Amino acid sequence: MSTQIGAGASEGKAAPQLVPFPAVERAVPTEPSKEPSTAPKTAGTRRWKIIAAGALALIVASGIGWWSLSGDATVLYVTTPATTGPIARSVSATGTVNPELTIIVGSYISGVIQELTCDYNTKVKRGQSCAKIDPRPYQSVVDQARAALAVAKAQLEKDKASLTYAKLAYERAVALVRTNAVSRDTLDNAQSEYDQAVAQITFDEATIQQRQAVLDAAQVNLDYTNISSPVDGTVVSRNVTMGQTVAASFQTPTLFLIATDLTKMQVDANVSESDIGGIRDGDKATFTVDAYSKRSFEGTVTEVRQSPQTVQNVVTYDVVVSVDNSDLALMPGLTAATRIIVDQRTEVLRVPNQALRYLPAGTAIRETDQARVWVLRNSKPIAVQVTTGLDDDNFTEIVKGELKPDDKVIVSEQRNASSGRSGVPRPRL
Repeated sequence: MSTQIGAGASEGKAAPQLVPFPAVERAVPTEPSKEPSTAPKTAGTRRWKIIAAGALALIVASGIGWWSLSGDATVLYVTTPATTGPIARSVSATGTVNPELTIIVGSYISGVIQELTCDYNTKVKRGQSCAKIDPRPYQSVVDQARAALAVAKAQLEKDKASLTYAKLAYERAVALVRTNAVSRDTLDNAQSEYDQAVAQITFDEATIQQRQAVLDAAQVNLDYTNISSPVDGTVVSRNVTMGQTVAASFQTPTLFLIATDLTKMQVDANVSESDIGGIRDGDKATFTVDAYSKRSFEGTVTEVRQSPQTVQNVVTYDVVVSVDNSDLALMPGLTAATRIIVDQRTEVLRVPNQALRYLPAGTAIRETDQARVWVLRNSKPIAVQVTTGLDDDNFTEIVKGELKPDDKVIVSEQRNASSGRSGVPRPRL
């Protein structure tokens, strides 16, 4: 460092002092640094700091959530008492209301409808005329057959007279042959004529029987022109009008449908193949119809028909449910929503099905666990092992277990808004 000395002063003044000056640094050329730049290292450090801050925030949030769930959150249990009552297992099906016996009245012959005396809802008696086909063509056939029968009978009388004469001629020839008054050939000829007369009588009698059969057939067709009811009942359908031509050449046309007794009806229910195995004769059934939405009808299964019905690869069976219709409320053709009771219990201990599916939050689910319900005792949920029986999709029968009527079984749980957690259902065992 250099120093600077001031100029000389006159006498009587202070001595001079040395005043230091800042050193002047000279610019010295330097070599380029061989160490790598620190810019990339600074960016990587910033990224790791961001990741660490996010992880820390996630850990803090998880801790707060865990504390809110496992801390002092208020748990509200929704309970319902175990009750005693009936349980019924049922099969649902859709069917149609029909009369127990419906008679189809058709026409055996063809012709024009000349009279029509029955209509819808007409109450008829057995043998009562409902319609009449023009009988004139069939009456003509009857007259012809009757005339032919008369001719056959007249021919029989004629041939009987010929038989009498042939018999006398034969007897006379026999007497004359004995005296040799006639030849043997004359006797043989008389005998032949007699035998032919006897055979002719047999032929005439057969002809009469044939003509009588033709007359009877013609009379049957004539009688069929009168369409009458075969049973006592009510006309539920009429398919013919006055003046209509009925053609019965290939199949019998249906003119009327007559229900024998509308006070006794039946429901033909279509039950799927998966449910048909549990249905037996005598099972109780209930059904509703849209015409009486607030009324339930009761009936009994009287027949499970073995004939399957396949529609679009769906197999169903016809189950007949008989029902009393004394008030004539049910009408043929109504659609019935049927419920067939296949098993039933009365006055048994039962719990809602939801109680068997309830599991407190945080409880591990084990597939091998026995069926159990959770009962609220002293404000704490207690697991009670039970043995279940019949269920009807709403309630389940409790066959065995330390569960008593009026015990408060838990069906769900609710926590306060800070937790928002409720009990989880578990699968049925």
